[in-house]
Amino acid sequence: MAVNRFLGDTVARTIIKLIVVSILVGMAMNVFGLYPLDIFYAFRDFIVNLWEKGWAALGRFGDWLILGAMVVVPVFLLLRILNYRRN
Repeated sequence: MAVNRFLGDTVARTIIKLIVVSILVGMAMNVFGLYPLDIFYAFRDFIVNLWEKGWAALGRFGDWLILGAMVVVPVFLLLRILNYRRN
């Protein structure tokens, strides 16, 4: 009876429900031309593209950092040297 409580119904009725829903989902996937491996590959490709685009974004961030540092660091050093002479 613990199994029935876990499943929410008797074992036989749960199996029948799962079969009916599986057939309906299988029909819908067939209509849209989806297959389980296609879904897996799409998910995998999404993760790979996200990983690659993420590193590309960090690369652009690094470019911006270097470009900005080429102006900011010399100005900072110049200001520190000028302030050091006053003290």
